Amino acid sequence: MKFFLGIDVGSSKTHALIVDEKGQCIGFGKSGGGNHQGVGYEGTERVLRDSFEGALNMSGVDKAQIAGAGFGVAGCDFPSDREQHLQAIARLGLHCPVEVVNDGWNGLFAGATRGIGVNVTAGSSNNARGRGPNGQEGRIVGNGITFGEFGGAYEIAARGLQMVNYAWIQRIPPTALTPLYIEALGAKNEMDLVEGLSNGQYHLFHHLSIKVIEAARAGDTAAREVARWAGEELGWLAVAVARQIEMEHEAVEVIQSGSIFEAGELITEPMRELVLRHCPRAKLMRLDGPPVVGAVILGMEQIGFDGYLVRDHMVRTAKELVQ
Repeated sequence: MKFFLGIDVGSSKTHALIVDEKGQCIGFGKSGGGNHQGVGYEGTERVLRDSFEGALNMSGVDKAQIAGAGFGVAGCDFPSDREQHLQAIARLGLHCPVEVVNDGWNGLFAGATRGIGVNVTAGSSNNARGRGPNGQEGRIVGNGITFGEFGGAYEIAARGLQMVNYAWIQRIPPTALTPLYIEALGAKNEMDLVEGLSNGQYHLFHHLSIKVIEAARAGDTAAREVARWAGEELGWLAVAVARQIEMEHEAVEVIQSGSIFEAGELITEPMRELVLRHCPRAKLMRLDGPPVVGAVILGMEQIGFDGYLVRDHMVRTAKELVQ
């Protein structure tokens, strides 16, 4: 019996999964965020070790029995990042072929037919990766606001703050976001809020996006505008990557993965409208299963094992373990 390992390292959490060759998930482990940009490579190594040990202990498998391993890691963005990530992985003591990629690939491998199409991830920030039928690869930078890539939680929080300011300077009517931001950041009033954010006393955090979505659901005009903006921006990420892999005129599968999509149609509808405007044959679908399944499939690929033959079973049994 062959066994495979996949580890999905995100900026806020890490999941490890051990699966047998029939697609049965037998081991799961978890840890905190492991993006080296936030925790350093020592932090990356720590979450890899902790999540792997958890999965190994649950599975009862010896690490020497693992035939292939895949790692989708937040912060593994460029060729210069690869070597240090491989060094961190090497310290796990595996004796099998391994591969490490950016975590934006996990949702694509886990959700798209044969791993062909585009994955748009919207969690604490955003990312997008794509693979065409001839092996073409597409991507965005994946570093958010600096490069004009929007739609994740932090960008939604930042856009919500702009609406609070617009209301304060009377560019737009009053918004329910104002008292929500004042309370969430512990400010006294609007002046204290903008002053504190300007001088570093207060800081935005990505969980404010939850407040924005709640206000949008309640009908606040400014919050709904933020949600629509975020959905359209995520749509642009999908369109851009589809163009890179030359599938904008094909029935390209666009996978939506990450917690932001839990907002439902507030985000998905404007995203769908924009994508279909530019990629009229696109098929948008929510990832139905944990992204770590994609990392396992990557590990299976390392020895030529076709993980797509057992993916459905992997997804079903992974749901029972991954929390």
